[in-house]
Amino acid sequence: MPTILELEKTASQVRRDIVRMVHAVSSGHPGGSLGCTEYFVALYFEILNHNPEKFDMDGANEDLFFLSNGHISPVFYSVLARSGYFNTDELATFRKINSRLQGHPTTHEGLEGIRVASGSLGQGLSVAIGAAQTKKINNDPSVVFSLHGDGEIQEGQIWEAAMYAAHNKIDNLISTIDYNHKQIDGDISDVLDLGDIKGKWQAFGWDVMEMNGNNMEEVVNGLNEAKTHLGKGKPVMIIMKTEMGQGVDYMMGTHKWHGNAPNDEQLAVALGQLEETLGDY
Repeated sequence: MPTILELEKTASQVRRDIVRMVHAVSSGHPGGSLGCTEYFVALYFEILNHNPEKFDMDGANEDLFFLSNGHISPVFYSVLARSGYFNTDELATFRKINSRLQGHPTTHEGLEGIRVASGSLGQGLSVAIGAAQTKKINNDPSVVFSLHGDGEIQEGQIWEAAMYAAHNKIDNLISTIDYNHKQIDGDISDVLDLGDIKGKWQAFGWDVMEMNGNNMEEVVNGLNEAKTHLGKGKPVMIIMKTEMGQGVDYMMGTHKWHGNAPNDEQLAVALGQLEETLGDY
């Protein structure tokens, strides 16, 4: 298993991939991708029981991950490539015509590691619950993970799914909310305040945890702890506190980099703050 330092070095390279990918096409979503980098690296390099070399759509007898807030595809694609699902050279095709790496993950191009199209916010929790329920029916002991944006949980379908999961005791599911308090139009509190987010999920019958999503050790420990909560009759929700744009100082603390790409000068500044550890694609 990789050490925390090795995971942190991987995260630095993934962040370099993110800013380079969105810069190359002047399009994409760097802010949330940078904020969730520790989560993705910890999940794919430490926590998830998966086999990149033998990917199939069924995912029987292995853990599954579903990205609901699909606009943060840059971090997803980078981690999939870096963990062996496809060659890192393909990252250079991000958002280009006929690329398998579209702005939101899709399935019709047959990209390894992607099991569902995502980006229409509010839908991913339903998908994850369906996959988790299927595993229970098939006596498959594997775990299903999902990730959601905090702005995304303003969608009504999320709460329908939340009720369903609790009612049906979907206790092989670990969902996580990227709680950075930012969405494309501004602060969450200004657009549609979420109120007591922890209390809401508890009231809907979920086992709720919290963690710092930009501390690698805490993310690894938090995800491992969440696994110990499984099988007890409740789905698990982790409220993961992150900083949008983490790792690039001028992108942090603002919603303005939710969906904007850096220019040449800004890219150079960002890369100067991020160590190259695994080699750029």
